[in-house]
Amino acid sequence: MTEHILEVEDLRGYYRGVFGVVRAIDGVSFNLDRGTIMGIAGESGGGKSTLAQLVSGSPPPLLHREGGRILVDGIDIYNIDPEELRTEVKCKRMSYVPQASMESLNPVKRIRDFIFDVVGQRTGRRVRSKERKAEILEMAANHVKTLGLNSSVLDLYPHELSGGMKQRVVIAISTLWNPKLLVIDEPTSALDVTSQKRMIKALLKLKRAGIIESMLYISHDLTSLRQCCARSMVMYAGKVVEIGSMDETINDPLHPYSQLLGAAIASYDPKGRRQDTLQSIPGSPPDLRNPPSGCRFHPRCPYAMDICKTTDPPMFTVGNGSRQAACWLLKSKAGE
Repeated sequence: MTEHILEVEDLRGYYRGVFGVVRAIDGVSFNLDRGTIMGIAGESGGGKSTLAQLVSGSPPPLLHREGGRILVDGIDIYNIDPEELRTEVKCKRMSYVPQASMESLNPVKRIRDFIFDVVGQRTGRRVRSKERKAEILEMAANHVKTLGLNSSVLDLYPHELSGGMKQRVVIAISTLWNPKLLVIDEPTSALDVTSQKRMIKALLKLKRAGIIESMLYISHDLTSLRQCCARSMVMYAGKVVEIGSMDETINDPLHPYSQLLGAAIASYDPKGRRQDTLQSIPGSPPDLRNPPSGCRFHPRCPYAMDICKTTDPPMFTVGNGSRQAACWLLKSKAGE
């Protein structure tokens, strides 16, 4: 058994089309330990969803893995037979819930019939017998209850469910086979605050119940990530700029981008007093068809030096070794 459930090594993923070549993921490396929930944060366009699509093993047509390795539970998912990826990795070892996944439900089928289709696709055998259907329904009924839903949702059509209920149904279907790793992209972005809270509680309950072991949770909202993630990774313009514990990233960010990202969060103060001034990040993310040289954040960074404009910084390890950030300002702290 490997120490890490997920290992990503020097991953590069580019979109190729009539628009040119977009270097959406460019040299990303990180590990996810077993039993850990890691959050991935950053602005829209930073590469978070693209990374999730590559980790899923089935990127969309215009997205190409240009290099690097992805190991899920020790299996190199881009160097195995596609049938093995479908039957032995997806759902069993890893499950992927994409952004706006609630729209993936078939609008003309009841949830129970959609589940029969999914089971048939994953096993390669259509679900026909009454006995088999009853067995699957019993398993599904118990599973949706774990996510705070009544088993009666299995008899409903998607349009009869609220947005939060649809999202939890999709997660329930995605985790029917108790995957070791759940990769979930923006599960709360389309939900109201109350539904967001229910969603986060449901995800944590899945982990406590042993239905999933580890989670890669993607969100642009640091406050959502803070509620459930032990580790965090901050991405900017297709690169990782900081990795550390969630609390350290929130309370003591190392990278200037992480600092500005945290300062841009509007925090609710029940006493009506704001402790800090809300700040915006100047400028906008770069066009990744022609990314800036050196550090990709340097055109927006208030601390940019000459070396930042010409040389891409490595990941410097600081403190007790559990924190890393790609910033030349940290070179002296890292003892380089």
